[in-house]
Amino acid sequence: MEQQGIDQQTTVARVTTGMRVVDSAGIDVGTVDLVQRGDPNAVTVQAPTTDPGSSLDELIESATVQEPDVPADLAARLLRTGYLKVSSGLVPTGAVYVLADQIATVTPTEVHLNTLATALPPED
Repeated sequence: MEQQGIDQQTTVARVTTGMRVVDSAGIDVGTVDLVQRGDPNAVTVQAPTTDPGSSLDELIESATVQEPDVPADLAARLLRTGYLKVSSGLVPTGAVYVLADQIATVTPTEVHLNTLATALPPED
């Protein structure tokens, strides 16, 4: 199991922003916007606990969306395994997430998935 996690991290490390993402049926999913390596110790996503205050910088920082923008149980899994955020015209929110274990291969220009685009969780 530990070896699988290492392999997934190696695969995720080969992905860069701007790469094309293709699902297992050859459908163009979109392009990589964010690459996040996994943290096996990640347990939960914590919302900011500070008051945004009165300065514009503090207000902007408090309004910034925390990644990944999905339900907490899925967010914890994404943070543990690693993930890609992909800009996609296939969903109304404009982005989907790819778990590290959904990546089949990485070429110099493309990420090929071992799942269909319809199985990818959309951004909230």
